[in-house]
Amino acid sequence: MTPESHSPTGTDDPALGPPPGCPAHGTGPGGLRRLYGPEAEDLGAVYEKLRAEHGAVAPALLHDDVPIWVVLGHGENLHMVSSPSQYCKDTRMWTPMREGTVKPDHPLMPHFAWQPICAHAEGDEHLRLRGAVTGAMSTIDYRGIRRYINRATQHLVNKFCEDGSADLVGQFAEHLPMAVMCEILGMPEEYGDRMVHAARDCLKGSETALVSHAYVVEALDRLTARRRAQPEEDFASHLITHPAGLTDDEVREHLRVVLLAAYEATANLLANVLRVVLTDPGFRAQLKGGQMTVPEAVEQSLWDEPPFSTVFAYFAKQETELGGQRIRKGDGLLLGIAPGNVDPRLRPDLTANMQGNRSHLAFSGGPHECPGQDIGRAIADVGVDALLTRVPDVQLACAEHELRWRSSISNRHLVELPVTFAPKEQQDVMQPPAVRPMTPQNPNNRRGGPPQQPQPTSPEPAVQADEPAPAPVPDRRPGVFRRLVRWFGGN
Repeated sequence: MTPESHSPTGTDDPALGPPPGCPAHGTGPGGLRRLYGPEAEDLGAVYEKLRAEHGAVAPALLHDDVPIWVVLGHGENLHMVSSPSQYCKDTRMWTPMREGTVKPDHPLMPHFAWQPICAHAEGDEHLRLRGAVTGAMSTIDYRGIRRYINRATQHLVNKFCEDGSADLVGQFAEHLPMAVMCEILGMPEEYGDRMVHAARDCLKGSETALVSHAYVVEALDRLTARRRAQPEEDFASHLITHPAGLTDDEVREHLRVVLLAAYEATANLLANVLRVVLTDPGFRAQLKGGQMTVPEAVEQSLWDEPPFSTVFAYFAKQETELGGQRIRKGDGLLLGIAPGNVDPRLRPDLTANMQGNRSHLAFSGGPHECPGQDIGRAIADVGVDALLTRVPDVQLACAEHELRWRSSISNRHLVELPVTFAPKEQQDVMQPPAVRPMTPQNPNNRRGGPPQQPQPTSPEPAVQADEPAPAPVPDRRPGVFRRLVRWFGGN
């Protein structure tokens, strides 16, 4: 029998101290390590200290010294996300929230606050809300997506290819996902520097984050009202017209989550893959020599530098045990993606190649597994491949140790990736592909993976030689995703 350990969110004995033998005395209340502040500048190192001290599940402190469990083990994380009878994502169950320990101005309140979205729901309500999202994923034309991503990449590269230098974060990785996501949602006219800045800013928790968040929400409010009045063949319209009967608030909140989560995750993924290509000669040599494909390089990055390092949070629905720790009802647990991916029980040698292995935690798992992961992979696969094809001689323009990161408890974001290359001529950007025939939705596809698609029935129109290259998201062009098929009648 495993000895009972200290429960960071238990309140029945406020005098409880740290576990016996804990070397973290004096670090924070109860001797627990903090996941914020000067002691947590390198969260990866903090997680390894916690693993050494407590094992696969460790007690720690969030901002304002709010207690939390950190799930560090790969198997323990998978068990948690796959056990809806024991753990849920409804923040209203969290003891510190119910007891008022978490104040309204808490820095992580955007993560804590309950929202009418499938990520916070369970049971029939979860099926209703998620069904409106995953049903749509089963009809997506992934060939059309990839053509669009390629055109958007060519357009972005055209903006800097003649200069011979660029910042592949600010000029590429932060723009490509937003161009694609605005097209998917049905608001290509909103894509631009302002939307990119707002999405990045509202995820930072900066002084202007609330203003930026309001800008994004206002754009989604306009989209919701427009599509409620006149539905089209885009993501927003299908959420609105789905038989699940989502309210305007539910539509807007799901659009917000889809936009911001997909944008942040894919921007980080693009930057991480490109950084490794530019800084690891062996990695790049494998790509050039054909020993590794770009999709395999993306999967390796999802192991080593996942776009989100942790996800807040799961909550114990009953008293239970995880990783040898006693978890009380109402305790909160961080999904430890980054520490779980480097669990020494799973990866004793972190330098070993993980090609062909998709068992990483980057997209979570269980009922709340990311439904749009194939879109994220497509953006990274096609974007990186198209970029390296255009500028194959690209080189890092600074020393690797000069690269800077912006870190938070949820992720680590590369600030800049300066590069140089021989100047290149601009290239024509293809016109939009032809509309493909409508495909019935697959009601059995809850994960949102790419189904089998019919071939387009008409060829793509040719571009005249003297035509200028169109932008990837011009205002008046009907987008690729406006031609997606109608979504199925419910899950």
